[in-house]
Amino acid sequence: LDASVDAWNFLSTSLVSLWLQRFYIYAAVALGLSIWLIIHFTTTTGKKEGKNSKGSPTALEGAEDKLVNGSATLKAKEVYVAGVKIFYGSQTGTAKRFAKGLAEAVTPLHLPVEVISMGDYDPEDCLSEETSSRNICVFLVATYTDGQPPESAAWFCKWLEEAASDFRYGKTYLKGLSYAVFGLGNSVYVDHYNTVGRKVDRWLWMLGASRVLTRAEGDCNVAQSKHGSVEADFEAWKTKFLSRLQALCRGEKQPCSGKCKKGKCKPRGKQSKESSDQECGASESETAEAEEVFESSSEEEAGAEAAGGTDSVVDVEDLGKIVSHVRRTKRDPELQEGDGGMSLTQGSIEKKEKGEKREMITPALREALTKQGYRLIGSHSGVKLCRWTKSMLRGRGGCYKHSFYGIQSHRCMEATPSLACANKCVFCWRHHTNPVGTEWQWKMDQPEMILQEAIENHQNMIKQFKGVSGVKAARLEEAMTVKHCALSLVGEPIMYPQINQFVKLLHQHGISSFLVTNAQFPEEIRNLGPVTQLYVSVDASTKESLKRIDRPLFKDFWQRFLDSLKALAEKQQRTVYRLTLVKAWNVDELRAYADLIALGKPDFIEVKGVTYCGESSASSLTMANVPWHEEVVRFVQELADLLPGYELACEHQHSNCLLIAHQKVRL
Repeated sequence: LDASVDAWNFLSTSLVSLWLQRFYIYAAVALGLSIWLIIHFTTTTGKKEGKNSKGSPTALEGAEDKLVNGSATLKAKEVYVAGVKIFYGSQTGTAKRFAKGLAEAVTPLHLPVEVISMGDYDPEDCLSEETSSRNICVFLVATYTDGQPPESAAWFCKWLEEAASDFRYGKTYLKGLSYAVFGLGNSVYVDHYNTVGRKVDRWLWMLGASRVLTRAEGDCNVAQSKHGSVEADFEAWKTKFLSRLQALCRGEKQPCSGKCKKGKCKPRGKQSKESSDQECGASESETAEAEEVFESSSEEEAGAEAAGGTDSVVDVEDLGKIVSHVRRTKRDPELQEGDGGMSLTQGSIEKKEKGEKREMITPALREALTKQGYRLIGSHSGVKLCRWTKSMLRGRGGCYKHSFYGIQSHRCMEATPSLACANKCVFCWRHHTNPVGTEWQWKMDQPEMILQEAIENHQNMIKQFKGVSGVKAARLEEAMTVKHCALSLVGEPIMYPQINQFVKLLHQHGISSFLVTNAQFPEEIRNLGPVTQLYVSVDASTKESLKRIDRPLFKDFWQRFLDSLKALAEKQQRTVYRLTLVKAWNVDELRAYADLIALGKPDFIEVKGVTYCGESSASSLTMANVPWHEEVVRFVQELADLLPGYELACEHQHSNCLLIAHQKVRL
């Protein structure tokens, strides 16, 4: 009994002690559980990070909207860059060349690169696949005649335009596609400058694609190009693109610079696709420079976002608010530069005004023209040896000017003081490698230097025929003394501001002058001093056909054309109309040609069949457009019958050319 009592007393004493010390016991248990949870959490997190580190090193940080309990929340996730696809739409080959250059620059980043012609790609079947391919799609596209895309990109752009305006595709059809656009154009064509690049950028945006870089625009107009040439513009953009691509590959997210449009950043959930990808994706200096150098996307997009987002349906009652918002947006000054308050656009314009003028010939143009046999002079002139000069050195026949006017072809120098032109004719035998412009806006060389170097370069080319089989020694010696200059090599000589001084220098050196103009500068024709023979190219006789053949830069090209012919009639010197016949283009307008001849009253009319210069992406002409000599003869005979006081004077069958002369110059 005593033993049982002792056991009970011990048990009760222990229980009482435990009860009295219960708070310490609770604290010890809690501490143990906390330590266990910390160890367990740390171990689990380490394993997850180890698994993630084994994934692809190239990653693109993005954001994906997911529905949770019926509401949209923004959930960040990593999207890996699988490669780069470069699409190009090119007419003359520049965009294709840029695409290959960009591919070569991307290759060292160890990313798969594919260069694709838009003409070989079916966007209807394939473009939607890029939304999940994790590729960066780059579009290099040029703007061609009248703001149209190149032939190779016509279907791609047509489908994109239709899809963007087709409600069946929806505004998320290309969501997930990451892209960048570089447009190629010429700011001389004010109404159509880079319209294709801008439209492609907008259509992709409307279909839900995301920009990784603001659209950039290359300008073939040297005087207005931000970096001096379209090649330099592309190189500047390429550097930015590669920098952006490397950041994406590293999975880096750059902080907002604070220099977004309107001078403030929107919350990420309300940002437009443009803002999230560009304005808040570049460093402060890069953003400021990008806004100055490259044109950002349409403000209408930002307006659409602010009005209700890309996926919202606008009620009729809200249209007034949206219109007011757009008007307010257009009134607000954009792209303000910090505390100065001066827009970057104005700043860049003032910088151009203060800076000196650029050279007309860019390094790329110099290389291209040199390959074609030009000897370039200074920054805007050139000389080249005519094939008829070579022919006459061998004792063979001369050109049509030899037959018509007695010019000795082996003593003729073909040159120009201006490589620039105001037209882009379909039959241009230089394949549009020369620059274009409507006024002189380049650095200018002195006429004395141009003439001296032109003669020296011409003589150096003549010397190369010394000892060549068949070359007549007497004619080689005569050819070293230039007696005639044909200012018809390429471009528009009359654009050169000191053309009168240049012509005077020719005459002082005993060199006759034949100057050819494209009838787009009537005032310059009136102000032109005497030349031996003044030509005006009359490539068509109606406004529609002239626009189609010459593709002039001036909006008022037809009035300028007519005024040039009137100015020619006022000149007290020998004048010539030059007609170039293009079969199926301008050979059925005899009465209209007769009216133009009555307007300008030329002394001579040269009618020549177009010369086919080979296949060119810049022209659709083929051998089918070259008239037979018999067809040219028939055209001239019928035209002469409509011209009182004119008659057929001479013929040069080899050049497919005939001369109509006024009876007052009959010898």
